[in-house]
Amino acid sequence: MAKDEGSPSDANDSHDDHAKAKDRESKELQEIRQRRQGGGRMFLSKIEDFVLLGGVAYGILFALLLFSMSSGMLGNSTTLDHTASTTFLDIGDECTEITDEPWLNIFPDPDQELFSIAGHNLPNGEAYLNYTFFSHINDDTKALVEDAYGSNETIRTINKADRSNGRAYFKAPYSELPEGHYELEFKVTVYEERNTSSTVVMETISKSVEFEHDITKETLAFLPFVNDDEHSEVRIEDAGPRSCWTVQDLGDWGYILMGAELGGGRETAMLTGGAAGIPAWWMAFISLSLSLITLLIIYPVMYKIYHQEADDILSRAHINRLVEDTVYNVSDQLSIDVDDDLFKTEVRELSIDIMVAYKNTENTLSDGAEVRAELLRNLLEEFAIFRVYKPVQLNVRAIGDGANIDFDSGVGIGARGEEADLNVEQQDYSSFFSELHSLSRIEDDVRDSLDLFFTRRSDVEMTGAVVTSDDRVVFVSVLFRPTQRFAWLRFNKTSTQIKDELYRFIHERNEDLLGAQELVVKTRNEVSTLADRSGAGRVERRSQTDDERIVAVAKQDGLGGRVLQTKFLGDTLSTVEYMANEKREMINKWGFWGLIFFVWIPFMASGVLVGAMLGLLSRMQFMRVLLATLIGGSIASVTWAYTAEGIVKFMHQYKLEVFIPLVIGVFILMAVLHIRSTKMRRQTELFEDTLLDNFHADIIAKYGDQ
Repeated sequence: MAKDEGSPSDANDSHDDHAKAKDRESKELQEIRQRRQGGGRMFLSKIEDFVLLGGVAYGILFALLLFSMSSGMLGNSTTLDHTASTTFLDIGDECTEITDEPWLNIFPDPDQELFSIAGHNLPNGEAYLNYTFFSHINDDTKALVEDAYGSNETIRTINKADRSNGRAYFKAPYSELPEGHYELEFKVTVYEERNTSSTVVMETISKSVEFEHDITKETLAFLPFVNDDEHSEVRIEDAGPRSCWTVQDLGDWGYILMGAELGGGRETAMLTGGAAGIPAWWMAFISLSLSLITLLIIYPVMYKIYHQEADDILSRAHINRLVEDTVYNVSDQLSIDVDDDLFKTEVRELSIDIMVAYKNTENTLSDGAEVRAELLRNLLEEFAIFRVYKPVQLNVRAIGDGANIDFDSGVGIGARGEEADLNVEQQDYSSFFSELHSLSRIEDDVRDSLDLFFTRRSDVEMTGAVVTSDDRVVFVSVLFRPTQRFAWLRFNKTSTQIKDELYRFIHERNEDLLGAQELVVKTRNEVSTLADRSGAGRVERRSQTDDERIVAVAKQDGLGGRVLQTKFLGDTLSTVEYMANEKREMINKWGFWGLIFFVWIPFMASGVLVGAMLGLLSRMQFMRVLLATLIGGSIASVTWAYTAEGIVKFMHQYKLEVFIPLVIGVFILMAVLHIRSTKMRRQTELFEDTLLDNFHADIIAKYGDQ
């Protein structure tokens, strides 16, 4: 005979299956717990430890190198740049090495509309500096510009012992020249005395540059805030080989390039360096080093913290069971009654949302804030054991007849309904507790002990208290706050320490009166946060003033864990993880080569760190992720370094120089806006109101509007 659908037998079978599933989940959780608590492994026991050590070592060497170069400890030679310019590292011409021999330099100064010309390493004596402008009639013919502004001469005294240091400067204005094609010739001769018939100390040396002179308006003159006056512009046609950069200048630009890349991305750094004429090989080296340090240090730390073996990863069912067991264990400890129908756990992509509605019982001695903090503390401790570092969003609400009891102020258990003056010097505790029901002698004595305890202390003051008793328990709940200036830094007492000291003080003074009654003391720092009371590693708020909508992350042990949970790195990695999740499908599809492509192509928010997080989320092998991101990052750095100069030359050729800072600014703005929009999208999704609204709606449906 077939069983009827929905029969008691079917219900029993369903209940048995559910019980077996819970037993299986409990057993698996216990096995994982034993493995997780089996003791940590030694450092340098796995490949990621060696990678981390190598990253730290390279970071130290790189920092020492830049410091030594920029401080002049390695001298001021141009040999490094000159040597690189003779190899495949420099795609341009061999640069002119600056030695101790006299040499000349010419470069335009657009702001003052003149050429700055100078002689370097000149010997002691009187230096005669002369410049002349020639007008190019055709490719083979040039004519001297004979106007007063066409040539000029000056004399400079050279004494290497004083501030001149073998240098002589001169200026050649070009603003008065008509439009056309010109050549500027600069000559320097050094005599022993201020007389051209005296002994020649240095024979005449010269240098020339060809340039095109135009009188134009600003390219963006149509904008209201741009000056539309005419001004002179020159474009160097043949400046000859570039002068080699000194070691100290390269070191200084290393810091500038790092700042530009950290602030606006690799593209911004390369355009900045390209506009300044920094050698491509040096830009590539700085970018590669920055990527290498970031990858070799942060990725192993992320891997050590977030990576789990397949057998240790908690499923949704495991998380639900862990939350259920923890909540009911805490409810037994706090003597609260959790409503099974309203208790829900939702494991989302971004967070674990937990809804707990409970009723106070006759043995409940904790208010809603303390219940929430205790629940969150236990949940985060459990998640830390199982390496679940997903943000936890816990919503706790008291329901039923005892929902309005306030254990801090006494409202609902005998205290006055109106607000009490919380100033200790003016507060009348006898008046504050005058309306408590059935006041007994023990309550009066305990209040006296409270007053005496806080009167004797100068570091804390009591801002509120409740004392109640019955035949079993004497309950004392105290709200205090530190009185020290800069208490957040100087006050190192925890609520637990204050509670223990207060318990001993009251118990010793009233031991004879207590008898068989149990003394229960609860304390709370008025200025403490939910993060402080729950022991969270990091918290995020929907807004600075919203204490209800916060998410907390389990505290991570070790130096690396604490560093990653700082405000800056915590927010950064949360955003990186969110961006990586958005691209996760592509990496799952294309794997190793897709990860290389993602890091290489200059998408917004691509890069070695996001790429590493992508590989971590896709559970790729550690070395495959490291290799893919290194290849992709290296190709990206080299590509941008060796194309930036071409981009800048193209813009110079078509007189688009004004757009170079504009393009750099746009890249920085795009990077900032992209990160900001990503953070906003993540926060919107993280703090979506749907689950909380449904939670409150279910409470209203069952208990009415409370």
